[in-house]
Amino acid sequence: MTSLHWTDGPVARSAGSGAVLDRMTAAAAVGLLIAWAGMGLAESRRLDSSSASSPASAAASRGYAAADPPEMLIGAYGGKHYNYGSDVRFRRSGTGPFRDFTVKDVEWEGQSFKHPLYYGARVARWGHGGEGPGRFGGMVDFIHSKAIARMAQELRMEGRLDGKPVPEKARIGDLFNKLEFSHGHNMLLFTGLMRLASLAPRVSPYVGLGAGLSFPHTEIHLNKNDPTRTYEYQFTGPAVQGLAGIEFRLARVSVFLEYKFTFANYSAPLTGREGTYFPHDIYLQARRWLSGQSPPGGYADTRLSSHQLIGGVGVRIGGPAVAN
Repeated sequence: MTSLHWTDGPVARSAGSGAVLDRMTAAAAVGLLIAWAGMGLAESRRLDSSSASSPASAAASRGYAAADPPEMLIGAYGGKHYNYGSDVRFRRSGTGPFRDFTVKDVEWEGQSFKHPLYYGARVARWGHGGEGPGRFGGMVDFIHSKAIARMAQELRMEGRLDGKPVPEKARIGDLFNKLEFSHGHNMLLFTGLMRLASLAPRVSPYVGLGAGLSFPHTEIHLNKNDPTRTYEYQFTGPAVQGLAGIEFRLARVSVFLEYKFTFANYSAPLTGREGTYFPHDIYLQARRWLSGQSPPGGYADTRLSSHQLIGGVGVRIGGPAVAN
């Protein structure tokens, strides 16, 4: 029997101080990334000036030979991301009381600079040093961000929860103890890359487009209707990204500034299980799927799309070295 308690009357959303703080941290992040890019450009110009005084060094830094091995970059990055709001549909049939309801326009906080921090890691491979226009490459890119529902939101709802109609409006906190993907809105993306015409000998813009999989840490608990929470790593569906960036190439190190947009389609099984660690959680999910076992709480479906502004550092292996 449903024992969900709903508050009477409208409840004001508490976005005030949190929204101001989020805007301030976003502005600080953008400022730091611009400063980082400026330092990379200044260092690039210093190296250009140094190379200009030595024709041999300039030739070595700007050219490549057919015998040069392909270039690989191993890098890490941080930054700031913004999540768009989205509807979340909860559906269950056959494993308990009928459940099919939708929470409309859930706002997802990113909290990029709160633990666990926003971060990413990548391995990219370019042919023949990767400099100059028309160079193609590929990248494996891992992104760890977050999507956390604001519990004070009062949102529209529609459908039936455990056989009973849901109210037209309610606070998220009245229904959920948890509604978030906070130990990772994690994505593993295989991305094609293309360099554009260089802005300077060591300043290389690039673009990319890729697709992959989402492996979030799902944290969802209907506080009156489900006895236990779902708290585990899961595979939830496909993800895609598009990006554009600038790389500042130093001797064997690259500094990069990048904008990316990601989109992930989620169908998260509500298992009511306390997870352990990533490989074990994914193994158990695969075993349940192969056996045809339905999750006790059904599924939570949503789409998460995000703007991301990042800055990072990578070490280049192979290809020609840039002269100091």
